[in-house]
Amino acid sequence: MAQAWDRARGMARNFYWIGFFGVIALAWAVLYRMSGMAGVDLIGRPVGANSMGPPGFATLFGMWALMMAAMMLPTMVPTLRAYEDLMVAADATRLGWSGVILGYLGVWLLFAAGIAAAQLQLREWGVIDTLGLPASGWIAAFLLVAVGIYQFTRLKHSCHSVCHAPTMYFLRNWRPDFGGGLRMGSGLGGYCVGCCWGFMALGFVGGTMNLLWMGLATFFMILEKLPQVAHRVVRPVGALLILSGLGAAGASLLGIV
Repeated sequence: MAQAWDRARGMARNFYWIGFFGVIALAWAVLYRMSGMAGVDLIGRPVGANSMGPPGFATLFGMWALMMAAMMLPTMVPTLRAYEDLMVAADATRLGWSGVILGYLGVWLLFAAGIAAAQLQLREWGVIDTLGLPASGWIAAFLLVAVGIYQFTRLKHSCHSVCHAPTMYFLRNWRPDFGGGLRMGSGLGGYCVGCCWGFMALGFVGGTMNLLWMGLATFFMILEKLPQVAHRVVRPVGALLILSGLGAAGASLLGIV
C-alpha cells in the first residue's frame, strides 16, 4: 500500500513539473510566433512586413505577460525545489506548491501591466519606437549604466538575499495550504521584482521583441538564483552593464550609432 502511495505521489509530482515546463515552452513558442508577425528577427531587428501594426495597451500587456511567464518561471525552479524539500517535513501539499507559482506569477503580471503602460507612454513621447527600440544611443547608454549601478545597491542586495535563499523565507513565513502558498509566492514575487526589474527594463535597449535579449536575461536571472554562484555574478554583471553603457555612450558621441 505504501509503495502504491509513493508511486502515485511520484506520478503527481511528474505531472506538475511537466505542466510547469510546458507553460514555459508554450510562452516561448508564442513569443517566437509574435516576433514573426512583428516582422523582426531573433535580435528584434526589422526583416519583413509588420502584420501587427502599432500595438495598444492590451497587446503590449499580453506580450509582457508572456515574457514574464517565459523569463521568470524558469527562475522559480530553485524556489520550487526548496518548497518540495519542505513538503514532507512541514506537511505541505501540491496545492500549496501551485499557490506559490500563482502568487509569484501574479506579482509579475502586475509588473507586466505597469511596464506595458510605460512602454506605451515612452512610445508616445518618441523615446522608443514601435518595436521598443530606443530612439537614441544615449537612451540605451543611460539604461545600461543605470541598471548596472543598481546591481551594486543595498536594495538589490536585500532583495537578492531573499531570492537566492528561498528556504529561509519559507521557514519564516510558512503556511502549508493553498492560501499560504499564494501569500508566500506573492511575497517572493515582490522581492524578485525588486531584484530583477532592471533586466526587464533593458528590453528598451535591444527591443522588446528581441528573443536573444530575453534568453540572455533569463540566463543571468537564473544564475542569480543559484545558491552556489549567486553572489559571484551580481556585481560582475553590473560592471559589464556599466562598461556596455559607457561603450554605447562613446559610440553615440562619435556618431557611430
